[in-house]
Amino acid sequence: MATITKRGDYQWQAKIRRKGYPPQSRTFDLKADAEIWARDVEREMDRGVFLDRSEADKSTFGQVLKRYRKEITPSKKSQKIEEVIIDNLLKTKISKLKMTALSGVALAEWRDARLLEVTGSTVNREIDVISSIVNQARKEWGMHIENPVVLIRRPPKGKARERRLEGDEEKRLLDALEEAPRREDGTFEKGARNPWLKPVVELALETAMRRGELLSLEWKHIDLKRAVAHLSDTKNGDARNVPLSKRAVAVLKALPRSIGGVVFPISPNALKKGFERACVRAGIEDFHFHDLRHEAASRISMKLSNVLELSAVTGHRDLRMLKRYYHPKAEDLAKKLG
Repeated sequence: MATITKRGDYQWQAKIRRKGYPPQSRTFDLKADAEIWARDVEREMDRGVFLDRSEADKSTFGQVLKRYRKEITPSKKSQKIEEVIIDNLLKTKISKLKMTALSGVALAEWRDARLLEVTGSTVNREIDVISSIVNQARKEWGMHIENPVVLIRRPPKGKARERRLEGDEEKRLLDALEEAPRREDGTFEKGARNPWLKPVVELALETAMRRGELLSLEWKHIDLKRAVAHLSDTKNGDARNVPLSKRAVAVLKALPRSIGGVVFPISPNALKKGFERACVRAGIEDFHFHDLRHEAASRISMKLSNVLELSAVTGHRDLRMLKRYYHPKAEDLAKKLG
């Protein structure tokens, strides 16, 4: 039997104690709301379908986000990207909601507002993270709620990017990535301040490696004599050997060796920001670092005899995904036809 008691001048607390079930209590502003809640909980107990929602009711989505970032995210390959997504979610209104109030309606409102800022593909990736976090809370943290992600409409996927370097854009980009000389007064002239930016871009253009793969490269996994770079940990979980072109070997030979053994001692964020600034200096619009992988895959495809060889270089297990990265220019195909 539920008991309803007044707390202070403005609140009412409902308590339920029943053998075989954990004690339940919740506070409301109106007595009528407390009575409705108590009847609903007792009805579930009578039917044998009761789920203890107390943990979900006392936890906000923001608290769950922080716990997930601390306990789960560090073990993932996508740690850096996921941390950025979680940090952005912590700034939103839905992070302040109780887990029991994280409804499809609330999530749909967030989705619509987010679509005004980023593409549908970005929102879909963020929805995937939200779904994983809610499922973790449901399965292992005792929060018995429905996953609101299954209740909302997904934004349509954007078209695959086909942006490639045109005309003299590659030369302008590499010129903009040249290390800026320092003036006598200690300030820098126009150019890149990070000496690792240009070589990492050059290697990306020669190998079609992902950003994470480039930044995780270690000298002990590079054999310049055989012209091979070994990637022990890739996005799809499979190790692979990446063949190095003559230009790629030359780029690596010219690099100084860092004490830590990493080929490119630069953070993902520093690379992202430095690349964006270089594009601005070069006057290149709508070109992202990941577009270098598209550019490289398309170039390499013109040198290899079949798509299986290309997939061995790029690391794609699904040839349909590889097609998203392969964007040959019509004029190049015309030359092949003769």
